[in-house]
Amino acid sequence: MRLRDLVLFLIALIVLGADQASKAWVIENIPLNTTYDILPPIRELFVLTHITNSGAAFGLFPQLSLVFTFVALIVSLVIVAYYRSIPGGQWLVRVSLGLQLGGAIGNLIDRLRFGYVTDMLYVRYVPVFNIADASIVAGVGLLMFHLWRTSPKPAGQMAATPTDPPEKFETPGDGLG
Repeated sequence: MRLRDLVLFLIALIVLGADQASKAWVIENIPLNTTYDILPPIRELFVLTHITNSGAAFGLFPQLSLVFTFVALIVSLVIVAYYRSIPGGQWLVRVSLGLQLGGAIGNLIDRLRFGYVTDMLYVRYVPVFNIADASIVAGVGLLMFHLWRTSPKPAGQMAATPTDPPEKFETPGDGLG
């Protein structure tokens, strides 16, 4: 097995381990619905806040927890199935899918174990999230960057290449002798 075949699983395993370890630490050390200052000088920007989320991102649609469980399972299976068809040299796509897979499985484990996802990272002005969420967002962002960078440019954005000979301009008096 080649390294490129292992990238998906190595990255997913790193994300999954970090996500599950951080959630276990928060559950053990921070009471639900309370905040913990990691570094008091930055408390105005970042704190740990232990909350649970049975819905989608930002707590949307909490009544659809079972649907999100199936979506995470299907997305994980699709990523694994698609991964084998990625051409060589597509390292950014491989890393992107590894981040997304690790995040999807991390949140899937929470949903299967508890019926909700544990969130803890609170950056002011952004809803509370976890490492799995951050990995999914980063993976999608990398994939979008790759698609933007490699997509063919529309005709209007390509360098102009003349196809017709330049027009001949006549000035008054030309040919009048």
